[in-house]
Amino acid sequence: MTSESSRPWLASYAKGVPAEIPTPDQPIHCALERAAQIYPKRAALEFMGRATSYAKLSDQVSRAAEALRRSGVGRGTVVAIALPNCPQHVVAFHAVLRLGGIVAEHNPTYTASQFAHQLADCGASYLIAWDKALAPIAQALQDNPGAAAKLKAAFSVDLTRALPLSKRLALRLPLPKTRLLRQDMTVPGASPQLAGTPLASWDKTVRRGRPLPDGMPGPAVADIALLQYTGGTSGVPKGAILTHSNLVSNAVQSVSWVTGLRQGEEIFYAALPFFHAFGLNLCLVTPPFVGATTVVFPKFSVDLVLSAHKRAPATLFPGVPPMFDRLEHAAKQRGVSLRGIRYAISGAMAIDPDLAARWEAASGGMMLSGYGLTETSPIISGDPVSDSRRRGCIGLPYPSTEVKVTDPGDPTRQLPPGQTGELLVRGPQVFAGYWNSPAETAAVLLQDGWFRTGDLVTMEPGGFLRLVDRIKEVIVTGGFKVYPSEVEQELALMPEILEVAVVGMPGGDLGERVAAAVVLAPGAKLELEQVVRWCRQRLSRYAIPRELFVLPNLPRSQIGKALRRLVRQQLLDGVANGQRRTP
Repeated sequence: MTSESSRPWLASYAKGVPAEIPTPDQPIHCALERAAQIYPKRAALEFMGRATSYAKLSDQVSRAAEALRRSGVGRGTVVAIALPNCPQHVVAFHAVLRLGGIVAEHNPTYTASQFAHQLADCGASYLIAWDKALAPIAQALQDNPGAAAKLKAAFSVDLTRALPLSKRLALRLPLPKTRLLRQDMTVPGASPQLAGTPLASWDKTVRRGRPLPDGMPGPAVADIALLQYTGGTSGVPKGAILTHSNLVSNAVQSVSWVTGLRQGEEIFYAALPFFHAFGLNLCLVTPPFVGATTVVFPKFSVDLVLSAHKRAPATLFPGVPPMFDRLEHAAKQRGVSLRGIRYAISGAMAIDPDLAARWEAASGGMMLSGYGLTETSPIISGDPVSDSRRRGCIGLPYPSTEVKVTDPGDPTRQLPPGQTGELLVRGPQVFAGYWNSPAETAAVLLQDGWFRTGDLVTMEPGGFLRLVDRIKEVIVTGGFKVYPSEVEQELALMPEILEVAVVGMPGGDLGERVAAAVVLAPGAKLELEQVVRWCRQRLSRYAIPRELFVLPNLPRSQIGKALRRLVRQQLLDGVANGQRRTP
């Protein structure tokens, strides 16, 4: 680690935050086992009103691990998880890691083509999936026999099995409300065949399983724990390799950063998806380090969150600005108090100062911004938990984290404070590279351990970082990342479209709207609703364009590449008339 004189941000740290964190010496599962010993009766999870104690959760993980071990999962085995937030997701994650396996996280709402790419890339031998995701997964395996051939066994998860008994019984009633809830959580009837792969019920397997034998060896702290998919530098999803050390380091960094956390007393809200790096580390990995209760939401819903806050008030709430904005408005309209939420941790996009002021007035707590990437487990920097936090900035580098601002064209040339350049970071949370992608890894992970973020920042006095722009042309809408090339590939298949460029346009509380600028084929006409219908079967909901612009041609570079930044500027300048779809 460099000297303190080269880390000006240390002088701006909140009182009690260390400059360094201890090097992790234990893998992830040890934190859960330790919490189960210290707080056996405390609720580890709460899901739709049903609590699971730390002792019970630890027992379920042990039984799940033994079931997976008997199925053949061991050190280095890749297990794909495609689940929404639910207790089964927590159990599966810890069980795989307890055996030294590698979790590959996938969005359960993916289309067949998205599943096909990621399942083939990670080479999963086992699959634990939401029963509602099995149909597109079955299609993905049919379309990719290579991925199907590697899959040895699969487990199906019915979310209703995690509900309180009273709610499970209520789902049998022939009422519109219960019918909608049942449709949201599970799919009736037999599960589809997965290209000949044996399929079993995850819930029954865990319930009937035996505990893992005592003394069973676990992973080393340097072992790979997780493959978290991200766009990398090219926009093509790549699996970021995160070790136990990476994830534990970032959890310890976060706990050290928020010095007011109380052991055995906090209540974290998991409204961010676990398949996203932000939600996974702060809402799944970190809570056992402070013996916190995690209130798990299958999806973000204002109604679900406000209802939960009445029975189990949150003390720490990680989220994205649109979540906080909608919650604050709804709470005010309904007369629901948000008091007790001491820390709102906002990431993925900038916080509007007006939103921060409204939230802090309503909750009586702090709204803190954080910044990071999937490749950094994910947090690099955050607002200090003090009155010195600076709106509009992305905070200060975490403990044990080095950053520098460099010439984007020459990452070896460091720029002086106040100049804008590419942010490079080095620390224990920085990933080990991209799975099966040595060229992508070499492009961003330098030999001396520095990681090129691809983001342009300025370092202000006191070591505060201000995000200026992104080198990578990733669109952030509602906290989700959309890769323009992926959307363009699908739109280019439409017969009406000759050329297409996808960009992000200002989108209010969403941050950005996905906008498609197209050149039409001769004689063709196109409406936005046609584009929406086309994309529904091919893309995630948040990646579907909300605006459509028709241009006579696209600005291109000398080598013929469409210049998205110039396209976006043309749209902002009103060069083309657009069609907008309301949220």
